[in-house]
Amino acid sequence: MPQGPRQTAEITLMGQNFVVSCAPGEEQALHEAARYFDQAMAGIQTRGRTISIDKVAMMAGLNITHELRDETRRRQELEERLAGLDARLQKALERNRTS
Repeated sequence: MPQGPRQTAEITLMGQNFVVSCAPGEEQALHEAARYFDQAMAGIQTRGRTISIDKVAMMAGLNITHELRDETRRRQELEERLAGLDARLQKALERNRTS
């Protein structure tokens, strides 16, 4: 499966710099994601317990995944509500046309 051209960007996580590849035009989104992940990791690390950076990263990833699942679930519920409202609106419009 061929991929388009890639370029690299430098991000910082927990004070360490990393060079990662990204698609052209995605640098800003990558930097925003890295900042969000870095903040999540820092929040876990500052809770006082001394744990390895690997565990901090794993816990931050798990927390972010949980946030994403919650938001995905909320979006699905809203889409279902909107579909129901749209169906009701279409029925009302149809009744209005036949009256």
